[in-house]
Amino acid sequence: MDHPSAIPLGDWLHERLKDDAFHTEYEALEPAYQITRLRIMRGLTQQELAHKVVTQQPSIARIESGKRRASMGMLERIAKVLDADLRVTLTPK
Repeated sequence: MDHPSAIPLGDWLHERLKDDAFHTEYEALEPAYQITRLRIMRGLTQQELAHKVVTQQPSIARIESGKRRASMGMLERIAKVLDADLRVTLTPK
């Protein structure tokens, strides 16, 4: 049974993304979410991914949490291990 004050996540997110500060932070975290999703899809733990990209598990955890931004070199290694294309886009403001 739905809670009377519950709203669908998609609706909540749509409303929150109208806030510029929230939108900026949400977009900044998107690469971290993509890495996490792909790692899980590939059936890897953070430890296994770290081993394959020649780093330590805490480094992967910081990247996935958004506490650390990965360098281009690290992103390239992660993309290779996760069998993913890495695309960097610069767009005008």
